Amino acid sequence: MPTLLLSSRNAHKAEEIAAILDDRFTVQTLVTFPDAPEVVEDGDTFAANAVKKAVEITAWLNGQPLGQARPDFVLADDSGLAVDALGGEPGVRSARYAGGDGNAPDAANNAKLLREMDGIPDGNRGAQFQCVLALAALGQATEVVTFDGICRGSIARTRTGEGGFGYDPLFIPDGHSRSFAELGQAVKNEISHRARALAKLADHFASN
Repeated sequence: MPTLLLSSRNAHKAEEIAAILDDRFTVQTLVTFPDAPEVVEDGDTFAANAVKKAVEITAWLNGQPLGQARPDFVLADDSGLAVDALGGEPGVRSARYAGGDGNAPDAANNAKLLREMDGIPDGNRGAQFQCVLALAALGQATEVVTFDGICRGSIARTRTGEGGFGYDPLFIPDGHSRSFAELGQAVKNEISHRARALAKLADHFASN
C-alpha cells in the first residue's frame, strides 16, 4: 500500500484524507518526522503554498537516511475559506485570521469572521471552501502535480454543531440547511472541497 506523507502535523486533516481515500493509502503526518523543517507559508495563493510545502519537505526527506521508513509520496494541502463579501478573505490566512503568532484557535477565527460579517444580509453571505493538493514522489526529480477542489456555500449567523474543525460550524454548503459541523464527517467527506481535490488525486493514481 503506498504511503502518503501529509506535509502537516494536523491529525484532523490526516484522518479526513485517509477516510476520503478509503484506506487505499497509508497516510502519515509530519509527527512521524519530528525533525522535518517548518515551511513558511508565504505564498499569496493556495497553490503556491501547497507546492512550496511539497517541494521543501520532499527535498528534506530525500536527504535523510530513512531506509524502509521512507514514504512513497509527499502530499501537501493548502486550503481555506474565501468569503465573497470580504473580497475573498480570509483566504490563505484562514488558519491565522484572528492574528497572533502562528495559527489562531478555531474559536477565535470563527468569532472574527462573525464580527466581519455582522450586518451583511443573507443574500450576500456566499462563500467557498477551496483546497489545493500538491503531490511529489520521493527519490525523483521533484515534479509536482496539483489537484484542486471547491465547495460553495454560505456563512451562517451563529456557530452550530460540534463536529469538524476550522470554520465548519459557520459554513452551510449549497443544497443543505445545516453546517458542516452538523452534517457530520460522512456527508462532509462526500461534498467537501478536499473530497473533490482528493477525487482528482485518486483518478491520477488510477490512470498512472
